[in-house]
Amino acid sequence: MVSRQAGSAAAAAAGGRPSERRPSREDPVGGSDAVERLRAVCLALPAVEERESHGEPTWFGGTGRRARVFTMLADHHHDERLAFWCPAPAGAQAALIAEDPTRFFRPPYVGHRGWVGVRLDVEPVDWARIEDLVTDAHALVTG
Repeated sequence: MVSRQAGSAAAAAAGGRPSERRPSREDPVGGSDAVERLRAVCLALPAVEERESHGEPTWFGGTGRRARVFTMLADHHHDERLAFWCPAPAGAQAALIAEDPTRFFRPPYVGHRGWVGVRLDVEPVDWARIEDLVTDAHALVTG
């Protein structure tokens, strides 16, 4: 578990470059920087807790039994992407994928519920947009 204060200090340089080898949280070429930057964005929001879920860092918004996942890192889901998944407002998933299918995708397991996958290994990483997506996801689950 990571505290909000510890995560806020972790804002790092932007994303990684797609390559022949798979980026990961441990990849000093950009993967770990992207994860730390995503962590900082998530932990800057109110009432957020980070826990591991399904083997990945996952951020929950809310407190107690009302805490719900609003962002989940996706670094090992049967593909070569470093990405995160988050819920999106109605219609946003299709619009984002249509706009940029290299960067956005329908994630397995939760895509049918409108969640969107966002790649962190496709340059340039638009951190302002990621912050907006994560903030919207947080608002959706904390209502």
